[in-house]
Amino acid sequence: MAVYAMVHIDVNDATEYAKYAEIAGPAVAKYGGTFLARGGDCVHMEGKGRARNVIIRFGDMATAKEFYHSPEYQEALSYGIPAADREYTFVEGI
Repeated sequence: MAVYAMVHIDVNDATEYAKYAEIAGPAVAKYGGTFLARGGDCVHMEGKGRARNVIIRFGDMATAKEFYHSPEYQEALSYGIPAADREYTFVEGI
């Protein structure tokens, strides 16, 4: 069953976050992830919103978790987490 990463981001340091993105993109691809939305225009209808929103499809939950905990993505996070306020959630599709 497909799994979707839903990521909501407010970038506080664009230079450092660019380092995150440079590493994260290839890591997503390595684990079979496909970007469905990546920072495009968004309209928040309810609740607290973030300026940047990303949706990534993975083949299944095990692969999504393997990606998140991979050395490649953990390296990316070493730049991304200090440079932004984020929520990162995996949700199974239907």
